[in-house]
Amino acid sequence: MEIQIVSGTLDVFLRLLVALMLGAFVGVQRSLAHKTAGMRTYALISMASSVLVIFGELLLQHYTGSGQGDPTRIIAGIVQGVGFVGAGMIIFRDHHINGLTTAVGLWVATTIGMASGLGLYGIALIITILTLFVFSVMWFLEEKVVEIVDEHSN
Repeated sequence: MEIQIVSGTLDVFLRLLVALMLGAFVGVQRSLAHKTAGMRTYALISMASSVLVIFGELLLQHYTGSGQGDPTRIIAGIVQGVGFVGAGMIIFRDHHINGLTTAVGLWVATTIGMASGLGLYGIALIITILTLFVFSVMWFLEEKVVEIVDEHSN
């Protein structure tokens, strides 16, 4: 019995560590872009999502056979909770929206954590790579497109 506990604890630790590290990678990029939500925020959102998914799995295991439990409810709750956090980050000021990309970035960090919490490390890594692509490469491309459009409209 003790071996299972140690094995289970190591698995949980790995899931949380992967979520934390991948979330932190995204957060580093945001910190380098001088955004308010950075490495710690993204790491914590990702890890919190992971632990909530793990709790859902543990609860489902506990209630298996009783006809109770729906693992999708945990995921739905996580999505709603992070949506609430993201909504608080979006500010409308002087006819401009600020914080929208940060809010969506935190939502994506949540999916990294959920994938890690489910032990889907490959999916978590792919989400991280694509997110970094959007935040870095697509930001550069967007700036160039805006520059070209501005040149042609003058």
